[in-house]
Amino acid sequence: MNNQDLPTLKYIGKSASVAPIVSEKTNPAAIKFHKDGRLFVCYLGDFKTTGGIFATNEEGEQFEEIVSELNTEYCIDDMVFDSKGGFYFTDFRGYSTKPLGGVYYVSPDFKSITPVIQNISVANGVALSTDERVLWVTETTTNRLHRIELEEDGVTIAPFGATIPYYFTGHEGPDSCCIDSDDNLYVAMYGQGRVLVFNKKGYPIGQILMPGRDEGKMLRSTHPQFIPGTNQLLICTNDIENGSEGGSMIYTINGFAKGHQSYQFQ
Repeated sequence: MNNQDLPTLKYIGKSASVAPIVSEKTNPAAIKFHKDGRLFVCYLGDFKTTGGIFATNEEGEQFEEIVSELNTEYCIDDMVFDSKGGFYFTDFRGYSTKPLGGVYYVSPDFKSITPVIQNISVANGVALSTDERVLWVTETTTNRLHRIELEEDGVTIAPFGATIPYYFTGHEGPDSCCIDSDDNLYVAMYGQGRVLVFNKKGYPIGQILMPGRDEGKMLRSTHPQFIPGTNQLLICTNDIENGSEGGSMIYTINGFAKGHQSYQFQ
């Protein structure tokens, strides 16, 4: 793998003065924008049965339950929209010998939930290829990367389409992921202070190391995301193992290609 082709990470900030969105939901895990402009928030709940997804407008008002904890048993960690306005989400349950997690598709009218892949252990990150025919999923506690080729309906797996092109090593495992406009995949490695980069077939082509990693700092790299239409990759990480000396950071670096200019940001 090559970690020399990317420039040095730049520090963006430790904190910012922003208006908070106040919700009674616990353990928020990911945020995504719907094409209508609303912010969708995944939350893990009690890490067992009380996770869900809610939506709100840009002012942090008019809350709507999209996937309600009242009638489901999901622990939702991440999600990705398709161009139709439906979305895939990951169920963050189970452990290495009890795979309770999976990936599900919610229809554009939010009325139906269809399983895509089940019986995996702590489904975490999820990303959709630029043509929306390949779904990437990271499985945290078994250190696996899933590449799922989909039929046109977006939920049926193509013949021989579900594969595991890469097995990660070490503790704690892969976290969230995203793609660029060349369909390269970026996977944050939780507890390892780095982001691994794969091509569209799942072969590793590079890595990005967090500053201070060799000294045991900023190891909890959790989420990579491009600013659409630019080559600027943002990486979320934190350092809570170091107590009061730690914190949460956002770093930026140029990716291998520009971020995918999806319908969500047009």
